[in-house]
Amino acid sequence: MMNIMVKRTISDKLAILADAAKYDASCASSGGQKRSSTDGKGLGSSGGAGICHAYAPDGRCISLLKILMTNFCIYDCAYCINRASSHVERARFSVEEVVSLTVEFYRRNYIEGLFLSSGIIRSPDDTMADMVRIARTLRQQENFRGYIHLKTIPDAAPELIDEAGKWADRLSINVELPTDKGLSDYAPEKSAQTIRTAMAEVRNRREAAKERSHRGRRAGRFAPAGQSTQMIVGADAAHDGEILHSASRLYSGYHLSRVYYSAFSPIPDASKLLPLKRPPLMREHRLYQADWLMRFYGFEAGEIAPPSGMLDLEVDPKMAWALAHRDQFPVDVNRAPKELLLRVPGFGTRSVERILTARRHGVLRYETLVKIGCVMKHARPFITLPGWTARSLDAQDLRARFAPPPEQLSLF
Repeated sequence: MMNIMVKRTISDKLAILADAAKYDASCASSGGQKRSSTDGKGLGSSGGAGICHAYAPDGRCISLLKILMTNFCIYDCAYCINRASSHVERARFSVEEVVSLTVEFYRRNYIEGLFLSSGIIRSPDDTMADMVRIARTLRQQENFRGYIHLKTIPDAAPELIDEAGKWADRLSINVELPTDKGLSDYAPEKSAQTIRTAMAEVRNRREAAKERSHRGRRAGRFAPAGQSTQMIVGADAAHDGEILHSASRLYSGYHLSRVYYSAFSPIPDASKLLPLKRPPLMREHRLYQADWLMRFYGFEAGEIAPPSGMLDLEVDPKMAWALAHRDQFPVDVNRAPKELLLRVPGFGTRSVERILTARRHGVLRYETLVKIGCVMKHARPFITLPGWTARSLDAQDLRARFAPPPEQLSLF
């Protein structure tokens, strides 16, 4: 199958390889049709084939050309639609075609950057070398200063990954599945240890790039926007607790910028190992919320996941934690430390900073929290301050106030 190449136009390839790239969640995307013309064409269009939207740490929305260099692959990972045994339509861009597409899309104001991934064709080194050549050509020959995100290949030679970080803003190496056993069962050609070694190399190279020599000079630029990874959720039997513990180890061990979670999507000609149905999208959403709590609210993975191992789909993880730890509440907003305020449902990181600032100038009242922007509907049962006293937290209907009402299921 690898030797069969159908003659295709650039448009044909773009349609196939942009669609194939949608399974990679390492570039958070959203619809962006407000500026698009109806057919996805025209100056300023943001919704054409292959265009996704990622968000920078400062909240800016960045339009990216998100494509695979090829969806041919020598690996046969059970969960991947582009695996070697799949019967999907195949295509492959040349290095020059990806460079030309990126530059032309950028000149037409369609995009601000490139997100490039690829199946493995011939060998990891050959594939990675082509991806590096794309990034190098864009930077050196085309003077491209837009954002570049490269999905690196763990089995590729270290010098290739090293050069990839020289030209790309961000590198990502997918751990694929939450556990080593899951990877071994579903992708036996891949090695969890090889993936971790590659991630450690990127971490070390980024740290070295920040250091100064004895003359005060910095080392060369290396992936300044950091590295990220992706885990597929629901393909194997890993529960949410295992997923969060895995993410926590990745953050602490490899200083990742983000861990992305992608709900498994059933694929044609699937292995019998795989589930027939995809997990609820709400599960993916709850994992992102839990991840946010670990990164910005001081929660540990073991605190968030309940004994069952699965996050509550009806209430968000912070609310679920508060309901399970009612002995920690109500919190005196005028006296509680920052760490405890961050655990109050309805209080975000910005709200807590505003509370701490406002407390220096006087006593806070209920009306103050409303002005600050706290979500009082969620916070009311868990706080006390002048003008407000929480009702008993032992109320049996407390959880019911925040869980969605039951729905009548249709018989048809």
